Amino acid sequence: MKFGIRFIGYVARLREIVELSVLSERAGFEHVWFPHDTFMYNTWVTTSAVAERTSTIKIGSVGTNPYTTSPAEIATYLATLDELSGGRAVLGLGLHTQKMVEWTGIEATHYISRTREATEIIRALLRGEVVDYQGEEFQWSDQCYLRFKALRESVPIYICPFGEEYLRLSGEIGDGSLPMITPPAAASYMVPPILEGARHAGRDADEVDIAGCAWLSISEDRGAATDVLRSMISYFGPYLEAPALATAGLTPRDFTAISQLVDTGDYDAAKAAVTEDMFTLALAGTPIDVIAQIEQLAEQGITQVNLGGPLGPNPREAIRLMGEQVIPYFQSTA
Repeated sequence: MKFGIRFIGYVARLREIVELSVLSERAGFEHVWFPHDTFMYNTWVTTSAVAERTSTIKIGSVGTNPYTTSPAEIATYLATLDELSGGRAVLGLGLHTQKMVEWTGIEATHYISRTREATEIIRALLRGEVVDYQGEEFQWSDQCYLRFKALRESVPIYICPFGEEYLRLSGEIGDGSLPMITPPAAASYMVPPILEGARHAGRDADEVDIAGCAWLSISEDRGAATDVLRSMISYFGPYLEAPALATAGLTPRDFTAISQLVDTGDYDAAKAAVTEDMFTLALAGTPIDVIAQIEQLAEQGITQVNLGGPLGPNPREAIRLMGEQVIPYFQSTA
């Protein structure tokens, strides 16, 4: 099992997020990821700052979408970060939800073909090719090529999928896949299509790093660990897809009242409306609890656990607990 950590904007202010990234490297995390969310901290600036403060951890985005950002910008960003970090850049390309793209008036109905074409274009640019591309989504001229040589011609591209067709695509074309395993039980639904996509493309399924994006809340105090999840669940729960929720015995209808409260700005009432069974959306509890839950993910085929969310009542303490108890456990049993 590989370990990644994912910092969403509301965990801390930007300088503290950079410091938490440094602590994560020291704790033994192999990857640090930053959600490329609309109207949140700019991922490219953040990853550049982290690259300057770290030396071994791989640095990537999650959900850099080829709608609000051109493949040209994505490729130049990726190549620039890779050079700055000494070959540690990774890219999470795709969407976790159409709605966040459509907030800005952009229709995101052809996201599968657009992700496929964007992946082809970015890889060609990194190889130093002239990308005179005529596809369904992108039409480029013979002036489309990098004006500098990329440090690496092949930088890992992870696809950020939802739904079975998108999951299959991630296994078909991705160096890795970044499915949202919220709840963690949804790994049983997410992994098989990814492996099917890899086999359909004639690939060895072991080539695809299935980096399940889970929510984490870890603490020596189990009650504190679950209680801090309320904000995360109330805000993001209504966006989760029905098949994933069903693996935890939940439905989108369970979040209707919470969604209405969030829409009206009554966040305290929305948090209070989170029910006990909704805490199963995250990896939560003491280090022993979290170890057991990650073992179940490994059994389902997850090869990298990508931990985001609140992390715990105290993010620094959460990183310490992961580095001292959880990560070493899996290294000792490898």
